Amino acid sequence: MKIHEYQAKAILGQYNVPVPRGEVAFTAEEAETAAKAIGGSVVVKAQIHAGGRGKGGGVKIAKDAAEAAEIARGMIGMKLVTHQTGPEGRVVQRLLIEETLPIERELYLGIVLDRVQGKPVFMASAAGGMEIEEVAAKTPELILKETLEPGLGLAAYQARKLAFGIGIPPASVPGAAAAMAALARAYQAMDASLAEINPFILTREGKVYALDAKINFDDNALYRHKELMDLRDLNEEDPLEVEASRFGLNYIKLDGTVGCMVNGAGLAMSTMDIIKHAGGSPANFLDVGGGASAEQVKNAFRILLTDRNVKAVLINIFGGILRCDTLATGVVAAARDLNIQAPIVVRMEGTNVELGRQILVDSGLNFTVGLDMRDAADKVVALAAKQDKR
Repeated sequence: MKIHEYQAKAILGQYNVPVPRGEVAFTAEEAETAAKAIGGSVVVKAQIHAGGRGKGGGVKIAKDAAEAAEIARGMIGMKLVTHQTGPEGRVVQRLLIEETLPIERELYLGIVLDRVQGKPVFMASAAGGMEIEEVAAKTPELILKETLEPGLGLAAYQARKLAFGIGIPPASVPGAAAAMAALARAYQAMDASLAEINPFILTREGKVYALDAKINFDDNALYRHKELMDLRDLNEEDPLEVEASRFGLNYIKLDGTVGCMVNGAGLAMSTMDIIKHAGGSPANFLDVGGGASAEQVKNAFRILLTDRNVKAVLINIFGGILRCDTLATGVVAAARDLNIQAPIVVRMEGTNVELGRQILVDSGLNFTVGLDMRDAADKVVALAAKQDKR
């Protein structure tokens, strides 16, 4: 789950990470009030779940409260397009009004899970303000890393090592190290999957601040943090993905024409790969899970076919926990109830596979059977291409 910058800063502030003074605003009047309370010049920052806001016109400096209100009027409701939003952009519905600070240097701090080690890794770089992926690709030597041992967080010596390594002046090292340790505590305590400060700034007075902040939470741990659900902004999420989450379905919308319904994340990834290999393009990632019911299958179909780009559907199921006859029953019911017109290719193997295939045959509906994954992929890509030409 993603949250906005102002929400991330509020959480980091609770763990004693230094953050600028700021307030969220939903209207120009609230922006003006916030700017008056802060005093002096302020930064008006669009709040969307995407980076690159400054380049897209979503970050502007106002010299006073009146100018902050004027900027807010133009920014609230605008479609902000960045390299992360894609051409469709995101509509700005809230702003962060924040104090300006005298920046001396821009640095980078971040924590992610290293899946090879199975441990979080704290990253720090002197190349703040840049996309960390670009730094990693062009100048990987600028990214310093320290592994966090589970339950221990960032040790004091690790924090000092990172601070000196990215060029923090000796007088500012204690403050920087304290901020790093606080970021690590927040990451662990909140069950985050990502915690990033970019830029982490050093001011002319030698103080450090999180000038920007990004936190993503592990969805699987949200049951331990029910209060975090109040931070979710559904307007920033794809409507189909939101709908799928209501039924316990793992769905991610893509831009292809072949709809996919699969049980198991690994099989789903393989299915998307083989569709690409066959010359097609998947329209989604959809994992119905190992214990899906006929009702869940029906809802999965409905969500999948709401995407108008879907020209054909590939159902790829290995019947283990989810028996093939249960899947077939759900598919037939969905096809009838939803009046599905798109061609459907089914590849099934596993528990009760013969019974499942018989249910499909007896339905009288026009299903195409794939003998194996490659055969199913070839067939569904051909059918999607045929439908696309109509």
